[in-house]
Amino acid sequence: MSATGKRPLSAVDHGREQGREDGHEQGREHGREPSREQGRDCEHVREPSSFVGRRHELATARKMLSQARLLTLTGTGGVGKTRLALRLAESVGGYKDGVEVVELATLESGDLLGPAVAAALGLCDERRDSATLLMEYLSDKRMLLVLDNCEHLLDDCAQLVDRLLRRAPYLRVLATSRQTLGVYGEQVLAVPSLSVPDPAHPPRDIARHDSVRLFVDRAAMARPGFTLDAGNAACVARLAQRLEGIPLAIELAAARLRTLPPERLLSDLDACLDVSADGGGTVTLPRHRTLRETMDWSFRLCSPGEQRLWARLSMFPGGAELETAEEVCAGDGIDAGEVFDLLSGLVDKSIMAGERRPGGFRYRMLESIRAYGAERLEPAEERALRRRCVGHYRELTERNRVDLVVPDQVERYRILQRELPNVRAALDLSLDDPELTPNGLETATALWGYWLIAGTFTEGRYWIGRCLDRVPDPTGARATALWVDAMLALRQGDPAAAAPRMEECQVIARLPGNEEVMPYAIRTSGILAYATGEPERGMALLEEALVRHRAIGDVSGVVFALYYLAAYGSVLDPDRSAALGEELLELCETHHAVVCRGYAQLSLGLAAWNQGDPVRAEALVSAAAEFTEEVNDRWCLTQCLEVLAWTAGARDDHRRAALLLGAAHAMWQAVEASPQRLWYHAVWHGRCEDQARRALGERAFRSAFLEGARQRAANRLLQAVSA
Repeated sequence: MSATGKRPLSAVDHGREQGREDGHEQGREHGREPSREQGRDCEHVREPSSFVGRRHELATARKMLSQARLLTLTGTGGVGKTRLALRLAESVGGYKDGVEVVELATLESGDLLGPAVAAALGLCDERRDSATLLMEYLSDKRMLLVLDNCEHLLDDCAQLVDRLLRRAPYLRVLATSRQTLGVYGEQVLAVPSLSVPDPAHPPRDIARHDSVRLFVDRAAMARPGFTLDAGNAACVARLAQRLEGIPLAIELAAARLRTLPPERLLSDLDACLDVSADGGGTVTLPRHRTLRETMDWSFRLCSPGEQRLWARLSMFPGGAELETAEEVCAGDGIDAGEVFDLLSGLVDKSIMAGERRPGGFRYRMLESIRAYGAERLEPAEERALRRRCVGHYRELTERNRVDLVVPDQVERYRILQRELPNVRAALDLSLDDPELTPNGLETATALWGYWLIAGTFTEGRYWIGRCLDRVPDPTGARATALWVDAMLALRQGDPAAAAPRMEECQVIARLPGNEEVMPYAIRTSGILAYATGEPERGMALLEEALVRHRAIGDVSGVVFALYYLAAYGSVLDPDRSAALGEELLELCETHHAVVCRGYAQLSLGLAAWNQGDPVRAEALVSAAAEFTEEVNDRWCLTQCLEVLAWTAGARDDHRRAALLLGAAHAMWQAVEASPQRLWYHAVWHGRCEDQARRALGERAFRSAFLEGARQRAANRLLQAVSA
């Protein structure tokens, strides 16, 4: 929380991660990657660009948002809807549950809208119906939800927003879209172009117009020292007029000042735009055509290599690093050694934006520019590019599997988070080509550890299910996808969906050549047995899976089998569970696998609790909770908070127990689960709650419980643990 009580914009602001549609929304770092000779530690990056103008629109939008529960900012591409929405979201107050921003430009399917919003809110999507989860979660929240770039998912956005507003009386929604949503009660603010001056007016009057201020600001970035003066004011005013005040068009034109003086820039622009006036048309184009012609002009000014790379980079909705661009985009007219210089040229022309992030320097482009580039791909070129793109992300997901017991689990998870928009695009591409769909199946399956930690079970099942429908052959890849889908279904509390998947998986795993799948099939069948009320059978299957994993030297498989055996067996045989947990912890520490170590500590904490040692249980589970700051594994954190409530009650700190029960309750709800679903939690949960109610009295218990339930952010929950 800030000092004003308003939470900053969500860290899951995908728009800030993957680029904006509108031209003067480049509130981010521009620049080219340092040369290879300078090394990766150098950083020639422009300062984040400023927000220019829009005072009247901001004031109007604030007033409208105070009076309506849904405000949609509409306008053509490049007019500045996103930047205005973000500035508005940052400036309004009164939302005690914060402001959340969800960027939708990189989301291709409406089926993933609900899961994407749930993920942005930090909810673990444990059910098939994400909309219901969102409605329940938001029902008492005073929050501003910003949905950016809704136009390509218009009907899905309209339906979701309508349902949310009906069930969440304190929720307000701010949307940006080229079209209105059409939801009852929607207020619409059409975002105009920036004001343009008359070139005949004095320089002082010209300088007051927002279009001129934006041009001068961006021109100074392209040509340091550039200012508006009496000698260039009329020319700049004419440029702003010809570009009709469209921010993205102004950005593209201003970038040309690196190599052209303003007068030559105007002359070239006139020649470009006047082509459309031939044949009786008017010189002044409609705004959308002005932007289109400006991009045509920018494209023609690029070298042939830059043009090819612009088009090919349109395949990456989440942007790309140099190595990815070299691997996927090189060939057929572009040498791999040329890619760096071509990227630098595109950055200089403001086609690409470059930014340094943890893990490397990344290039991306605005959505309108990316869409333009996609139109320039030749069919044969696009087919070859599709194959390379699908293959690249198949290898990337396999190389960064987070289910493997390796030292860089957290870094792998972050890479997958960063690359998820591109992985989604590759999965879509694979589904469009029967020859590529098997690659898509392997990609979606390799992400199973990511789906579990991120809590995006619905999305994982979405991709796996679509691929399974198209890849019916009884291969090891299909068998693996079947048990992964079953595991995700079980995490969603859907054993009925998991059972037929596991039946088919077992059949395929017995076929020659698929032997390595069998331990996983048996392990998942064991978890299914627990879910259907057969704990003895479940334990026997998990024991068999452990033996099989050991026999083939599968360390990662051993780790997961040990965890399930230790956790599920903690009540019936805590001593055996403790021994398994110690082995699990030793394996994780030997391999420096921090994510798996958290689960090892949790399982040991459960065993210690059932052995009657609450002090050791608290120490182990508190340590397990710490790693959630790294990866936000809400499933592990939820269980940790539950156990920490028990340990607080054991030392008669019942207020702390109630606080932690409330925090855990909020997270159980968020993951659409309950301690009663995990039988090794159920009994102790009830006892802890009963003791706290008796010790505190109903009123004090309820107060502490609700205080804990309000601590929704992971870091604040961890603070509650250590308080």
